[in-house]
Amino acid sequence: MDQYQYLMLMGACVAITLPLELVFGARVWRRPVRLAKAMLPTVAVFYLWDVVAIRREHWFFNPQYTTGVILPGGVPLEELVFFVIIPICALLSYEAVRNLLGHNLPAWVGDRLPARLGGNA
Repeated sequence: MDQYQYLMLMGACVAITLPLELVFGARVWRRPVRLAKAMLPTVAVFYLWDVVAIRREHWFFNPQYTTGVILPGGVPLEELVFFVIIPICALLSYEAVRNLLGHNLPAWVGDRLPARLGGNA
């Protein structure tokens, strides 16, 4: 059962943040093309980072806590799942908070953001 702990944790992350989509209207899962455009560069960079780190033996993954499914470059399946799930959970949280604030940032936040990001600076 140890080998599935990490995947169960990732499933719990999705289950905990799913109400943000359904109750608070985060609309992350409902816009798959937009989600893919946001996720693909992030997943690609972190995946390559892992491949390099594994090849240089900067880190490794304990086989006792992984399913044994190894992807190209020596990356365990669980690592790819992490690269997908955690950013999606972050996007769900961000969009839910944005919706709760009525898509408007408080003035003190806007004063610190550059104009290209919707701020006043």
